[in-house]
Amino acid sequence: MNIADMPLDTAKRWEWIKYQLRVHDCPPAELARQLDVTDRAVRAVKHSPYPRIERAIAAKLGVKPIELWPERWNADGTPSRKRPNRAESFPRSGVKDSRYSPVSHRTAVGRA
Repeated sequence: MNIADMPLDTAKRWEWIKYQLRVHDCPPAELARQLDVTDRAVRAVKHSPYPRIERAIAAKLGVKPIELWPERWNADGTPSRKRPNRAESFPRSGVKDSRYSPVSHRTAVGRA
């Protein structure tokens, strides 16, 4: 893989990255399964910064994220963010319970 061959256009760059992932035996859907995210989350990297996924893609390709997305990363290896205090990790930590329990808006009590 020659990183110098990577297109500068973002749409073409994403196609190039997907091709490189397939060459490295890890298509985007497989990467999503490995990271325990949806394939849509992996595809979101095409349009918006997602440091966790970007790092994973770069690791699979054996490069640094700044080489794939120079406009999204600082020279020191930190993500260039508009909201710097936003957490990168998804707070699941293995726990599947989200404490969400749906509540109906109306009750059927007193209906005849």
